Amino acid sequence: MSSLTLVRVRVAGRVQGVGYRYWVVEQAAQLHLDGWVRHRRDGSVEAVFSGAQEAVADVVRRCRRGPFLARVYRVADTLETNPVAPGFQALPTA
Repeated sequence: MSSLTLVRVRVAGRVQGVGYRYWVVEQAAQLHLDGWVRHRRDGSVEAVFSGAQEAVADVVRRCRRGPFLARVYRVADTLETNPVAPGFQALPTA
């Protein structure tokens, strides 16, 4: 049985205006993860993923590549302690 993990990621690069946020929603749905994703005013994308440890590690790896038009320069991930609601959603810019 897989343990649950909760991780926050911050993705920098050309990640806004290229469908990155909606791509993250699709990736999270494929991996049955809970959490959210949003744009940040500094041009980055932030997401929180909750789910099976292997699935969370997989989505973080996927975030390092991103969708076709994205150019990811940096992904910072940290363990998160605040629980998230079930499901995965795109939130407004923060």
